[in-house]
Amino acid sequence: MAKCLYCDKGVSFGIKVSHSHRRSNRMWKPNVKRVKAVVDGSPRRVHACTRCMRSGKVQRAV
Repeated sequence: MAKCLYCDKGVSFGIKVSHSHRRSNRMWKPNVKRVKAVVDGSPRRVHACTRCMRSGKVQRAV
C-alpha cells in the first residue's frame, strides 16, 4: 500500500464490530494519489495524500 511522502500516512488496522458484536479484522486506507510534484528542485512522481495536497504541503509540477 502507498504511503504519503510528506506526512507518512499509511494504512491503519483495527477491528470491525457487527451489530451482533462479532469481531473481525479490518483496515483503513488513506486517500493517497500518485502525483507529479517538485521534490528537491526537480519534478518527480510521488505518493501524496489528498490532505497534504489540499493544505499546500505538495508543490505540484506543471
